[in-house]
Amino acid sequence: MTNGLELETMTKEALLIVDMSNDFVADNGTLTVGKPAQEIVPYIKELATGFLADGNVVVISMDAHQPNDPHFDLWPPHNIEGTEGQQLYGDLYDWFQGNKDHDHVIYTPKTNYNAFFKTDLTETLRNFEVEKVHIVGVTTDICDFLTIAGADAEGFQTAIHKRGSATFTDLGETMINHMKRCFHTEIIE
Repeated sequence: MTNGLELETMTKEALLIVDMSNDFVADNGTLTVGKPAQEIVPYIKELATGFLADGNVVVISMDAHQPNDPHFDLWPPHNIEGTEGQQLYGDLYDWFQGNKDHDHVIYTPKTNYNAFFKTDLTETLRNFEVEKVHIVGVTTDICDFLTIAGADAEGFQTAIHKRGSATFTDLGETMINHMKRCFHTEIIE
């Protein structure tokens, strides 16, 4: 309280753009979600621009695999470091190129479904005093879900943007509802 007025504190937030690579989004991607992922690109780009304009953080979280990764026992080879397949898709690549030097834009590679697992993402977000993490990208029922779980385990509030997430299975809606039940994730239509 200052002079009888209560000061409102703003919650610092971060947008995590998960796995929006050519391999996951392009028609010829090796593990593509295809059109559903392509359709969310304009929304993600607009959201990222808004987050930066509001002084918040935008994180590009991207699978980064080696050619002989044991992960490929479960999935086709994808997002191999240094390949075109690992590059951000389309307009998101252009957005990143135009904003990558901004101190609130962070690129963080991941070797696991959960962007917080064995990365410095928690420390990075704490350095920016982030309290709430918003998730967009692919896939809703795998990397988005497990990244929400990771954010929750690290003590962050979470939100999932339905218009900004997509998957190649029929489990998207189920997993979004599961996020709400398990992690008190805010669902943003």
